[in-house]
Amino acid sequence: MNEKSKGEPDPEVGAVSTWAGRAIESISSSFYGSSTAIELALCTLLCRGHLLIEDVPGVGKTILARALSQFVGGAFRQIQCTPDLLPADILGVSIFHQASGSFRFREGPIMTNTLLVDEINRATPRTQSALLEAMAEGQVSVESTTMKLPDPFFLIATQSPLESEGTFPLPEVQKDRFFLSLALGYPTREDELRIMADPPRDGSRAAEAPLGQIASLQQAVTSVYVAEELKDYIVELVTRTRNEPRLAIGVSPRGSLALFKGCQALAAVRGRDYVVPEDIKDIAAPVLSNRILFKPETAARGTTPANYILELLSSVPVPGYER
Repeated sequence: MNEKSKGEPDPEVGAVSTWAGRAIESISSSFYGSSTAIELALCTLLCRGHLLIEDVPGVGKTILARALSQFVGGAFRQIQCTPDLLPADILGVSIFHQASGSFRFREGPIMTNTLLVDEINRATPRTQSALLEAMAEGQVSVESTTMKLPDPFFLIATQSPLESEGTFPLPEVQKDRFFLSLALGYPTREDELRIMADPPRDGSRAAEAPLGQIASLQQAVTSVYVAEELKDYIVELVTRTRNEPRLAIGVSPRGSLALFKGCQALAAVRGRDYVVPEDIKDIAAPVLSNRILFKPETAARGTTPANYILELLSSVPVPGYER
């Protein structure tokens, strides 16, 4: 298999690795959880994507979002979703000022660098859809006026998989807008003892990395080399989901592009300017699992999307590598 020379990494990619190492160290001082979850969150930001965290309450979803925002700097806003939340509560609204006799637009919390949308599945479908344009285009349209969002704009949404009463499941089209989804899981025994001894403090800290650096880092990851054989491997993975009889919906081209960009970012975070198969395998389930939909009879058997992706990875040989 043809590979890029495994010498010293490209200096720009090296800057990504240095930045990521500092980020993991900083975020780990507040978020006592898996460093893999931090890596995936950083990859999402580096790929100009948005993150969905689906897990039970109390495992540190909000702490992770706040710690990441504090490291990269910029404005941070948080929205607590409820059934009575309206699109205007997110996007903003025009208010009439009697003294001036004119309307003035009051920006909503979406005008920020990092937006945490807590319990997104408690918002109504109308309010959920208000986020679609922001996630896809980096802009919002309010009352025939289009406004650009700050750059970078990073949306982190959380939801509990156990909630049913009073919730509105995200439609497939909106799930596909999230770059990847992850579950934090319960902490290890050592981490839980650490939480008890020194509970994470969510205090305000100065930014530890220049916000203006993000754009150059995002550009740097696009130069990470991906061999043609590995591109074929990515296409084979997503193609098999489209021909899988157990699935009602397979992975879209947006999903294959996300997997391609994600493995580039993960390689850069790990200090390489070339992708290896392990990068693809490590990020495949977070990127692809939210982009497939089981047929009802398959879902009834208890098969999970993450388990299906692992099964898929084990069945597709990596071109040019021995099994």
